[in-house]
Amino acid sequence: MRKILLVGGAGYVGTVLTEELLARGYAVRVLDRLYYGRQGLRDIEDRVELVVHDMRVFDPATLEDVDAVVNVGGLSNDPTAEYNPKANHEMNTLATQRLAELCKAQGVKRFVFASTCSIYDRGVGDSEVDVIQDETSEVAPKAAYSSSKYEAERILLGMADKHFCPVILRKGTVFGFSPRMRYDLVVNTFVKDALTKGTLTLHYGGEMWRPLVDVRDAARAYIACLQAEESAVHGEIFNVSHSNYRISELALRVREALRDSGIDVDIRPDYGYRGVRSYRVSARKIERVLAFRPVVTVEESVQDMVRRIEQYSYTDFDNPRYYNIRWMRLLEEAREITRITGSVFEAPMTVASQEVAT
Repeated sequence: MRKILLVGGAGYVGTVLTEELLARGYAVRVLDRLYYGRQGLRDIEDRVELVVHDMRVFDPATLEDVDAVVNVGGLSNDPTAEYNPKANHEMNTLATQRLAELCKAQGVKRFVFASTCSIYDRGVGDSEVDVIQDETSEVAPKAAYSSSKYEAERILLGMADKHFCPVILRKGTVFGFSPRMRYDLVVNTFVKDALTKGTLTLHYGGEMWRPLVDVRDAARAYIACLQAEESAVHGEIFNVSHSNYRISELALRVREALRDSGIDVDIRPDYGYRGVRSYRVSARKIERVLAFRPVVTVEESVQDMVRRIEQYSYTDFDNPRYYNIRWMRLLEEAREITRITGSVFEAPMTVASQEVAT
């Protein structure tokens, strides 16, 4: 049995990947700071080894007896990256570099890194650059999130040699149910809005393109990279996407899937500019090289999501825990308050008791 260190294993993709690894007989050690609590691991925590620590400063002993590392940790979208660019760079780039260096020093050869197709973003409005891009396309990401991921890619690929086998997965926009649920991803947002408002809103009229992949397909792509022969993945970049969709088409597909589940929704366009991203990618390389192809459709995922949201009672849709940037801001606010108040329920020490204690 191989042991995998999964960095970020309590997160949105990480919890699903942990389940998939366990189902295939892997031993899993999860390294996670638990920003979002333990609820994502509630069904499997007794079957994994959990190391609660920050990926930037964890104990190198965490790598003992590990056969391979999958890094899906760090800040995971544009709003959180822009909120704190320093932390974004530290987690997505510098922590990845330190982790890779420690792996190399301790003889952990296979290293699979979670990157992003947002590296290909060219915005909207220029039809001449609106082309399908592959792993050989020239990229020049400018946003904090995609830039930090691209810099980490360059570092990892520069470290590749006979002792170290980095593999880069550039995932499309992920969707689908996860025990650590998020409602700030486009398909998931559509489902949440349908269940709460009965309306899907198309920002910028839904004209932008996105590559999409279900979270379980994303997890299986990581496993394909772990199981592949080294010669097939050594120093390689793979795009992971089921299909490219205009957001307007995506909304139509979500609406039809919801109607099949007995939920009627309306679609309304909003043409206000909101920092729109747009890009299309080819995922033929991973199919050609690893015989891997995502299989979960938007419609199947939406219907599964509706069932499991009810099953897990994740219907408190306004809870900031489901929205990365809102949760991070809340944690920061709570830290500032408790710095002044101390424990929420324990009484503070009196002046007299402080003097006795000293």
